[in-house]
Amino acid sequence: MSEPAELPYVGNELELFAHARNWKRYWGSVVGPYLRGDVLEVGAGLGANAQLLRAHAAAVRRWVCLEPDSRLLEQLRSSVSSPGAIAPSRERPNFEARPGTVESLNASEQFDAILYIDVLEHIPDDALEIRRAAARLREGGHLIVLSPAHQWLFSPFDKAIGHYRRYTRTSMNKTAEGIDRLRLERCWYLDACGLFASAANRLLLRQAMPTLSQILLWDRVLVPGSRVLDHLLFHRFGKSVLAIWKRND
Repeated sequence: MSEPAELPYVGNELELFAHARNWKRYWGSVVGPYLRGDVLEVGAGLGANAQLLRAHAAAVRRWVCLEPDSRLLEQLRSSVSSPGAIAPSRERPNFEARPGTVESLNASEQFDAILYIDVLEHIPDDALEIRRAAARLREGGHLIVLSPAHQWLFSPFDKAIGHYRRYTRTSMNKTAEGIDRLRLERCWYLDACGLFASAANRLLLRQAMPTLSQILLWDRVLVPGSRVLDHLLFHRFGKSVLAIWKRND
């Protein structure tokens, strides 16, 4: 176990994307069934994902929100402790906000699910990060990663918020190559309609940050369309990639 590192987050889009409620509900409905027992969310930001996923928390005993940016951590702790937000109850797990990264966790601490929601692309050595996370999984536990897809879509927006890369299903799978007892269960593309919006920004708009109206248009019009189209396309096409691995000892 090492001392928690202070890693300031360079992006300023978290509050903006908190308005993307349909998108969060969409991917949340996919990952929800894998959440049980002790859950670790790496790079929890402002706590928006924990707020969303509490609806799937009936089987969750404990939820640890890990955040290396002290400014975000302060807001995260406020979110966790605020009355009626994600405070523990009979139906909700015990939520805890902590500073640091996976590397700074106690070596004996294990989890039944580990989440990286739009986080892995911010980490320079993603393969090392996945290896560290896999070592924290209990037998039968799941490692869940959601990240932006397709390097050809890398735009000024990606650069502005500190992305090192975007992923394909192949490159995402490669991050876990050689890790014993970690088996890929699912690797899907999500948001086929949103891919066109991302392509427009990459090729035409070249914006470093979307506007609120653009976020709402995408979330209210394109995301509902994607929920239908993704199913029809068998999740072979989309602007985000979702990978779920299971540890089998």
